[in-house]
Amino acid sequence: MKKALIITYYWPPAGGSGVQRWLKFVKYFRDFGVEPIVYTVENANYPITDNSLEKDIPSGIEILKQPIWEPNNVLSLFGKKKTESAGFLNPNPTFFGKVLQYIRANYFIPDARKFWVKPSVKFLKEYISKNNIDVVITTGPPHSLHLIGVQLKQELGIKWISDFRDPWTEIDYFHQLPLSPKAIKKHHQLEQKVLQLSDAVLVVGQTMKQNYQAFNKNIKVVTNGFDGEVQENNMLDKKFTLTHIGLMNADRNPKILWEVLSKIVLKNNNFALDFQLKLIGKIDVSVKNDISNFGLSKNVEIVDYVAHKEVIEFQKKSQVLLLIVNNVPSAKGILTGKIFEYLMAKRPILAIAPTNGDLAEIINNANAGKVVDFEDKFSLETHILELYQQFKNGTLSINSNNVAQFHRRELTKKVSEIIYEITA
Repeated sequence: MKKALIITYYWPPAGGSGVQRWLKFVKYFRDFGVEPIVYTVENANYPITDNSLEKDIPSGIEILKQPIWEPNNVLSLFGKKKTESAGFLNPNPTFFGKVLQYIRANYFIPDARKFWVKPSVKFLKEYISKNNIDVVITTGPPHSLHLIGVQLKQELGIKWISDFRDPWTEIDYFHQLPLSPKAIKKHHQLEQKVLQLSDAVLVVGQTMKQNYQAFNKNIKVVTNGFDGEVQENNMLDKKFTLTHIGLMNADRNPKILWEVLSKIVLKNNNFALDFQLKLIGKIDVSVKNDISNFGLSKNVEIVDYVAHKEVIEFQKKSQVLLLIVNNVPSAKGILTGKIFEYLMAKRPILAIAPTNGDLAEIINNANAGKVVDFEDKFSLETHILELYQQFKNGTLSINSNNVAQFHRRELTKKVSEIIYEITA
C-alpha cells in the first residue's frame, strides 16, 4: 500500500467544482492500493459550501488541517464580497476597487493563499519525517499550493506530483488581471519551476499537456469525471428545457445564444410557449441584463447554487444540456468538469465552444451532442430548431458511447498507476 499525502485547499464542506476531483480520487484510492492522507485548511473562506459532499469521505481517512491567513478576509472589509470568485472580476470597478485588484494581482503571487506555504512546509516536513509517505500530491488552483510541493521536493527529495485542475498562466481570467510585466514574468517563472521539479504532472486535457511538455516530459492527462451510474430517465421536463449548470460570468456570457433564441421566440409561437431556459448556479449581472434586453426573461428560470445531489436531478430531467466555454484566448484548452456529469445524465449536449478544442473532441468521440463555434449563428439556430422538432416528435434522445472511461473509479485507477510508476 502506497501512502499519498494530498495537499488541497478545497475539501468538504467546500462546494463547487474545485472540491470534486480529489474528493473522488480519495474515495476510490484504497481500491487500488493507495492510502490517502489529506492536508487542507482549517479555517477556509469558501465562497460556496456543500455539506452533503462530506458523505464521500471514506471512514478512517487521516485529514490534517492547519490554519490559513487569507488577505481576502481583510479586503472584504473594504467592500469585497465573500461570494466573489476569480470568475467574477468586476469589469467596472471603482477607483478603490481598481487599487484592490492591482494589489491582489501584483503583490499576492501566485495568489492570495501564498501565506499558507511557509507554515505548511514547516508542519509537513515534520509530519513526513515521522510517517512513511511515498508521494506528495499538490492540486491547484490555488497554484500557491504547488509551491509547498516545490519546497518539500527540494528539501526532502520526496516524490511529488503536481495536479493542474486548471492551467496557471493560461487560465481563462489571467488576461483580465491588472498584472505588471514584472508580475507576469514572476508567474511564468514559478509555473515553469513547478513543472520542471515535478516527478509527474497531471492535467485535465490535451491542450494543457501540449503546452507543458516543453518543461516536463512526464505529463499525464487525467480528465475530470462523473461518479455514479449513467442515467436512463423517463421523467423529463414537460417543457423544452435548455439547462446550464455552473457559474456564468461575463466571459461565459453567450450573447450569440440570447440573440438566436430571441429570434426563434419571435418567429415561432409554439417554441415561445414550450421553451424554458434553466440557469443553475451563480450568474453575472451582465448575463441577466442581456437576457432581459433580448426579451427572454419570461422564458428563464434562475436557480442559485444548490447541493450537488440536486444538480444531478436538474441534469437528468433536462431536455437539452447547455455548455458554454469562455470566449477567451485559451478557449481551446478549456475543459470544464461539468461535461463529464453531463455525459452521465445521457441527455443531448449543446455546447458553444471552439469546434477544434478539447471539449469538442470529447463530445464528438462520445457522440454526445453538438459543438457550435462562438460566432456561428446559423448552425446554432438550425440545431436548436432540430432539437425542438425532435422534442415535439417525442424522439429527443442521445445514443452516447465510450462514457465509462470517465467514471471517477476508472480515473482513480489511472492516478494510482502513475503513483506506483514514479515510486517504484
